[in-house]
Order: sequence, then structure tokens, then C-alpha cells
Amino acid sequence: MKKNLFNAVIFLSLLTFILSGCFYYVQQPLDIDFSKTELGTKQGKASAYVILWFFAFGNAGSKAAADNGGLKIIRHADYKDLVFLSGLFAIRTTIVYGD
Repeated sequence: MKKNLFNAVIFLSLLTFILSGCFYYVQQPLDIDFSKTELGTKQGKASAYVILWFFAFGNAGSKAAADNGGLKIIRHADYKDLVFLSGLFAIRTTIVYGD
């Protein structure tokens, strides 16, 4: 009986550890001054990807995002992270606003 209880506790602990990082999504500003934020008329996005914690590709830089949106002046920037299975697959997107 004690062995079954011990195995159940170990199994539930591992399951909790594994499932706690199944999905993560956050979008945050890359600015600390929120009092006078002007977004502008255009928006550009650029993304970088990670697969199997090892393979990374893409360019999530602000210049790449500005080029994708046709921006010449960046007024504000955000970033967005989307992570599955504790980083097995992840996307980081930079979003820039401006003119």
C-alpha cells in the first residue's frame, strides 16, 4: 500500500511539473514611459522561432519589423511570446508602431 501511494505521489508530482509549462502567452510593451505613447499610422511585425529547444531561425528585431511594415520612424514597440511544452516550440514576435 505504501509503495502504491509513493508511486502515485511521484507520478502526480511529475505530471504537475510537466503540465505546468504546456502553454505560455504574453504580450508586453518594450517601453517604460506610458504617459505619452503615440502609436502612429503603420504597424510592422517580425518573428523568430525555436523548435526542439535547439533549432532557432527568424529575425525578431525591431529593424526587421520596421522594414516589414514600411516604417521609417518607430514610435512604440511591443513583444509577444508564445511557448508550447516548456519551450519545445516557441515564437517571439516584435511589433513596432510608427510612421
